[in-house]
Amino acid sequence: FEPLTFEHVMEILRVEQSNGTLHGVIVQFGGQTPLNLAHGLAAAGVPIIGTGLESIDAAEDRDRFKGILEDLDLRQPENGIAHSLEKAREIAAEIGYPVLVRPSYVLGGRGMEICFDEESLDTYMRTAVDVSELREAPILIDRFLSEAVEVDVDVVADFQPNQATSSQQLELSKAPSMAVVCGVMEHIEQAGVHSGDSACTLPPASLSMNMRERIRETARQLAEHLGVRGLMNVQMAIKNDEIYVLEVNPRASRTVPYVAKATGQPWSRIAAKVMMGSSLAELEVGAEVSSEFIAVKEPVFPFEKFPGVDVVLGPEMRSTGEVMGLDRSAAMAFAKAMMAAGLSLPVSGRVFLSVRDSDKNTCIEVARSLLSMGFNVCTTAGTHELLLQHSVETDLIRKVSEGVRPNILDLLADGGIDLIINTPTRTGAATDEGRIRAMAVLNRVPMITTGTGALAAVKAITALKAGNWSVYSLQDAFPEMEIAAPRIAAAEGSAGN
Repeated sequence: FEPLTFEHVMEILRVEQSNGTLHGVIVQFGGQTPLNLAHGLAAAGVPIIGTGLESIDAAEDRDRFKGILEDLDLRQPENGIAHSLEKAREIAAEIGYPVLVRPSYVLGGRGMEICFDEESLDTYMRTAVDVSELREAPILIDRFLSEAVEVDVDVVADFQPNQATSSQQLELSKAPSMAVVCGVMEHIEQAGVHSGDSACTLPPASLSMNMRERIRETARQLAEHLGVRGLMNVQMAIKNDEIYVLEVNPRASRTVPYVAKATGQPWSRIAAKVMMGSSLAELEVGAEVSSEFIAVKEPVFPFEKFPGVDVVLGPEMRSTGEVMGLDRSAAMAFAKAMMAAGLSLPVSGRVFLSVRDSDKNTCIEVARSLLSMGFNVCTTAGTHELLLQHSVETDLIRKVSEGVRPNILDLLADGGIDLIINTPTRTGAATDEGRIRAMAVLNRVPMITTGTGALAAVKAITALKAGNWSVYSLQDAFPEMEIAAPRIAAAEGSAGN
């Protein structure tokens, strides 16, 4: 809980140095903050263990990273850097709306937003940006890849660091260098939802074997070109069979613990040994481990602690934790993950369904599936009319703004809704939709706010109703996995057992 600032870290290092125990500093296991401290530490003469400063800078600097992708013949969404409102308008017009805008050097997607037109871009630049700081910390503008599939890739590599100070204290292995893909995770939510807020599945649910190998090869190319020693995370988007590299983090990501449990491999331990000089070959670390089990990661949100806050997911991270569901079925693994996150999916009852125009086709499939399983489905006028056109009959419920009672808020307050599927057209606590989502959180009603998430939820409900599921331990999936608590077995028969 102490502040992670340069002064605090240097004081700790001074004590370690006086004890003669300081070999260097690993900056890969603490998110973005340690990477931001790396320059100051290196300038103070502290050796950086693992991936060197040069590689960190190359991945973090937008212009240099763009050059790396061009060298490797890899694609990224069209983008630009704006130091003024006029330049931002010019870049967005050239790229084409919608665009993803964000300040540079931010944590957790803070201040990131999707702008659908020039008016929303102007509003963002006026309200979210300190104009006086634009020269030092400009705005990054990317073309937003709508309806793309996003993937996270974790990699461990043992290449020679691109910085002499990284290896001053180490005798690096002379074995041939390589990069190993720890796992390829497919996000359940579409691109545009922050990776920390998106559920994801390992192995990927919809990607072909050929596409998975292309993704792995892209990640390996990046690791070798950057000279990564230790862990690296790559975020990509797949659209029309094309791979777009969104971001490379030359460090561990929040997905590493999840990938470790989903593959039965201690990736953090392996990466630490590699950073300290071992090679992947010596550690006998091979290709990505396959398993008959599917692992789904589900984020956990703190919304119930903040009454009235709109809970729409977007490019700014809002989750505060995550859980994992494990099963031989992807649908059941998703259902287990939802249970673990505290939002069990219902197997009967009433569902409120209201979606934006871009999710209308998804809405038809979802409504049909729910009705076929015996759910009562209620919808507002727009969704109701759309479904009628496709011979899907639902119960019409009036919007809050129409002033007719009972409305959806009344049903939520009375416990009359068991699941909400609402992909937002408008956001904010003052809007009808925002009030509905806030009421759902207050009454602990499970809620889905993306079209792809709704499809996954329907499949999970189908699996739950079938009832063919079991509870598995990690040792069921990976019998060779070490069990970390041998004392428990020794204590059998004791009163405290």
